[in-house]
Amino acid sequence: MPTPVKLPALGENIDSADVVNVLVAPGETVAKDQPLLEVETGKASVEIPSPASGVVKDVLAKTGDTVAVGGTILTLEGADNTAAASAPPATDSTDEPAAAGNNADRILPAAQPQPTSSAAAKPLLAAEAQPRLSEVPEPGPSGRRLVPAAPTVRRFARQVGVEITEVRGSGPGGRISIDDVKAHAKRLLSAPAGSREPARELPDFTRWGDVELQPMSSIRKLTAQAMAYSWANVPQVTHHDLADITRLEELRQRYGPRVEAAGGKLTMTAILVKVVASALAVFPKFNASVDVAAQRIIRKLYINVGVAVDTDRGLLVPVIKNAGTKSIATIAAELVELATRARERKLSADELQGATFSVSNLGGIGGTGFDPIVNWPEAAVLGVSRAQMQPVWNSESFQPRLLLPLCVTYDHRLIDGADAARFLHWVCEALEEPILLSLE
Repeated sequence: MPTPVKLPALGENIDSADVVNVLVAPGETVAKDQPLLEVETGKASVEIPSPASGVVKDVLAKTGDTVAVGGTILTLEGADNTAAASAPPATDSTDEPAAAGNNADRILPAAQPQPTSSAAAKPLLAAEAQPRLSEVPEPGPSGRRLVPAAPTVRRFARQVGVEITEVRGSGPGGRISIDDVKAHAKRLLSAPAGSREPARELPDFTRWGDVELQPMSSIRKLTAQAMAYSWANVPQVTHHDLADITRLEELRQRYGPRVEAAGGKLTMTAILVKVVASALAVFPKFNASVDVAAQRIIRKLYINVGVAVDTDRGLLVPVIKNAGTKSIATIAAELVELATRARERKLSADELQGATFSVSNLGGIGGTGFDPIVNWPEAAVLGVSRAQMQPVWNSESFQPRLLLPLCVTYDHRLIDGADAARFLHWVCEALEEPILLSLE
């Protein structure tokens, strides 16, 4: 009897994946761990390995399909049933059996990801500083929270458009009931105007001419959802300043060849990642998150800087982990590698997660300034525009100086205007006097 091979759990809060490429065909003999499919999970491409050796009977997933985690992607003949059973799905694994006709076994027409609240993720706090938070369930084997809820409750949550991981259960052990889902939906509907406005129906554009319909890519869908959520739920303000990088640019040109010999490129972005990492150590508010549900601030004791990369598929934000402990040369080499693999669709999901602060540099394209949107649950983002030579008065005469426009958009629930001004002024001073990085 053919053994079904199911899409395994792919990461936290990932309920489905888009099939990018089918790598096997019916009748083909495959070995254990041989790639079967290439799928895209939001922003990362992943190859799905075969859990066992055998002969491909039927391939159920096709290029362009969206498959639910736990959904059957193909069947194998001659495979050991135990070995071929893939990891349990990230959703509904604690309550719903993977039986024929189960919702987890069908191919979905489109993924509808929902944002998770800050209460949905387990806070990363120093063990000695905070006891275990009993109200936050432990992650399951796949890294996803195991939410205590019956299949009927999960199904009802999906029907009303509620993310089950955001609901706080009132039953024993935090078990979620239909009434809990209803109460959560009621809170969302009673939120301030504009925070969850339903989508409006578009007019019929064909009345005025021809149109072309293009499906949104998974990256574009995820970006749209994340930015809309941040804009509607985070009260954000942008502060602007100018940094005189005349001397820094001379140093960058002088030491650029040395960094290139080490495999990197001494770009302004690489320098800014190091400067920002140092600034975050001085201004810890900018390296924190607001937990509205619990009325507390989560301060991260690590510094990971996300860097926006423009690709033909959309905006990706790979993360430089522990940026404060790395030299500019090391950061430069890592940025080159991450940007290259981002454009080649080779980034892993882990390389796109865990940022505590982000940097968006549009200077290579142009513009005199912009206001970036905070990448929730981060508290702030640095925006960089193109440097321009401008006359600057030095109390005696105007001198040509290379000025770099910088801005920081911040979560006003956590950060005040004076904090933002001091933070960005510190960044400007560090760029103008690089020795400050060694003194801090």
